[in-house]
Formats: sequence, structure tokens, C-alpha cells
Amino acid sequence: MSIEPDDTMFVALHGELVPHPWRDPLVASSDAYSLFLSRSSAMGWLTEATSDASGGLWGMNDAGQGPGVGSEPSHIAWFQVSLTAPVPGDRPLPVQAFLSCAGDVTTRLGTLSLRAVQVLLPVRGPDPSAETPPGTSSRLGGVIPLLQDAGWFADGDPRRRTAVRMTLDGGRDPSVRSAAPGMLGWMRGFEQDVLRCDSFSLTDDHPVPASPVIDELWHGPARHRATFHGDLAEWSTDALGWLAAFLAEAASLHGVATPLMLTIDRPEEG
Repeated sequence: MSIEPDDTMFVALHGELVPHPWRDPLVASSDAYSLFLSRSSAMGWLTEATSDASGGLWGMNDAGQGPGVGSEPSHIAWFQVSLTAPVPGDRPLPVQAFLSCAGDVTTRLGTLSLRAVQVLLPVRGPDPSAETPPGTSSRLGGVIPLLQDAGWFADGDPRRRTAVRMTLDGGRDPSVRSAAPGMLGWMRGFEQDVLRCDSFSLTDDHPVPASPVIDELWHGPARHRATFHGDLAEWSTDALGWLAAFLAEAASLHGVATPLMLTIDRPEEG
């Protein structure tokens, strides 16, 4: 998967957020935008806004907080960045770092009860000059680092495993629907214990939050989707980021070449 510069990643967190009693929401340096910028910089993920724009993974676009009340589940916060360099074909989309940063920022704002996440994945198809078709020897691509990183979750508390529902929507592009059977087989072919993917459906019409980004960024509006079911090592932004990157690899290597809107929730809370 090769991602071109200036592709957009977006995440919206849904659930409940109880603000920390010591936090002053009127202090500009502690809002969602400023905290995400600071955390990205501290972790080496931010590409500084300089003339050479070197280093880092993304440039900051925008961020904001939802009201925390109202719709079910509530819209807590959102973050938008642009990738500032192509992602090499042997590396996954840096969505795990992106979601980890979003989670760190949100828990700095308050006590988080996360119900669902929505992530815009700037998926591109495999390199057309590659000699192998999608799903054959190119199947490893950027997944090798993800399999290595899976060791981080190896010694987790088994009581934290949770059922997850993963909805990939291609908007006006239906390719994710035809890719779904191959994606399922591909994902189940690896020896890893972060995600156990059991099944997929093209008829699951459960409600998901409205798309949080403008249609032009992802071939919206929502229209063509595939839903995968399984269980995840833990319900954390770290594990959810790993899962999102894994799904992006699966989609790319099976012919999806347009951005996808991914919604992950837990069906027992749906």
C-alpha cells in the first residue's frame, strides 16, 4: 500500500467524557487541538511546519470537542491530520500512532468511556507495477510490522478480550463489498491473537454514527459497506489503531483503492 503525501486521516471518538474537575476549559493550551499538537510533537509524529517540512508522520489540520451529550453514542472529540510523506510499501498506515495520540489527548481532557470510533482510512490499491496480483506474495506488504507489533498485546489480561463489529464503508465505491470474502480469508491466515475475525456480512444494516467528514474526502456519502465480526485483545485506542491498520492492509491488498470510513463498536453496546 503506497499512500501519497497530503492524504487525510480523521478519527472521531464516541461515548462519554467526564471532564476532569481540575481542568480549566478556557485555557487555550489545554484544548483538543493544542494537546494533540503537543503530544504529536513529543512522540516524534508531528511534521513541523517549516520550509523543508521534514520528519514526522503527519501535519496537523484541525481538532475539536463534541458536546459530550445528546446523540447515542455521544460525539466526544475529533482529530484530522494530513500525511506528509508517502508510506513505504513495507510499512502500514500509521493509524495506530494516530489513534493512540487521540486517546492520550482525550484522557487528558477527562475520564473516557469509549463506545465507538470512526476512522477515515486513506486506502490506496497495490502498486500497479507489481508483478503479483492482490492477495498472493504481495499479501505481506505492510502487515509484517503489524505482526511484530502484535507482541505488545501478547500478555494482556484475557478478561479484556471483547467482541467487536467493524464496518467498512466505501461510499459511492462498492469495491469493499467484492473484496470482503478475500479480506476475511487473508486476515484469518495469520498467526496473531490481537484480532480473531469470525465472519463478514454484506446485509448487516445496523445503525452507525453519521459520517463525520465531508464527502469529498472519501467518495461519500455512505452507501456501500461490509461488516466484519470478531473479537479484539482489548478495547483501547492502541488496539483499535492496530486493528484499523490491519483492515487497511487487507482492503488495499484485495483491490480497494479509495478511502474507507471505518466504524468500530462493540455489538453488545450497539
